[in-house]
This record gives sequence, structure tokens and C-alpha cells, in this order.
Amino acid sequence: MPETPTFLSSRLRAEGEKIAAYFAALTGNQWQQVVYTEGEKWNVRDVLAHFVSVEKSILKLFENIRSGGGGASEDFSVDRFNAEQVSKLAEISPFDLLAQYQEARAGMIAWVSGLSESDLQKTGRHPFLGVTTLGEMIKMVYRHNQIHLRDMRHASALSGGAELGEAP
Repeated sequence: MPETPTFLSSRLRAEGEKIAAYFAALTGNQWQQVVYTEGEKWNVRDVLAHFVSVEKSILKLFENIRSGGGGASEDFSVDRFNAEQVSKLAEISPFDLLAQYQEARAGMIAWVSGLSESDLQKTGRHPFLGVTTLGEMIKMVYRHNQIHLRDMRHASALSGGAELGEAP
């Protein structure tokens, strides 16, 4: 199937529902499971905070590109941005973060649904992908979450704990 706004918004919806269900099933200590230890040490709750910050900020970048802007600056630091944004959300409960994620994803889906196929061909600089099309950037939104979901499941398996998102 060609990658159209309809296709992409459908994928965003499906993947967003999987992510939301995963986090909604977590209990107690599962939120503290360490996922990343290099650089900033992130636990599962921090990954959800990361999803919230990315969903909100990347939509602004996408709109910049759709309206003719160049996207992210060449000197943009993904690592610095991620650390700052996750830190800013440190006091928000997992429950509230999940609600913010769902709201931000719904906004992303609505925005993508309103694009034209020619919008998907517009190019700009993505903070991670470099210069590419808006269509490729949108695909990266759900792929990004899939990668982190895999890492969270892997971290749980390595620690010998119950699969995150499942009853112990």
C-alpha cells in the first residue's frame, strides 16, 4: 500500500494504541525498571516521559517543514534535548504522562490525517534522520516507539523480571 496520509495516520493510531496499552498494564516497581544505562540513566517511566516530549515537539517541527521551513538546525543536539525534556517531566506521575502521551498522539494523528500526499514529499532536517521527506519523518515517529518498546522488554528479560506490562 502506498504511504499516504491515511496509511500513516492509521499506523500512528495502531502503534500508539499498542504503546498506551503497554504502559497502562504496568504496575508499581515496573515503572522503575532501568532500560538505558549509557549517558542518561533512564527507567521505564523516563521512556514514557521521552515519548511525551518527542510527540509534542516533533509535531511543531513537522508543521515547520510542511509550511516551508527547513526543520531542525544543523547544530541541534538530540541527546541534550532528550535529557532536558525528560528532566522537565520528572515530577509528573506515570498516569498523567500516559494521558499526555495519548493526547499528543491523537494530535499527531489528526495532523497527519489532514496532510496532502504532496505534503509528504516536502523535505527538511530531522534531528536524527538528517534531511529527508516529511513522510519518512512521520514513519520514524512510530518506529521510534517500537525500538524503545523492544528495549524495555529486553531490559525486563535481562533482569529476570516478569515481562513489563504483564502481571508478575
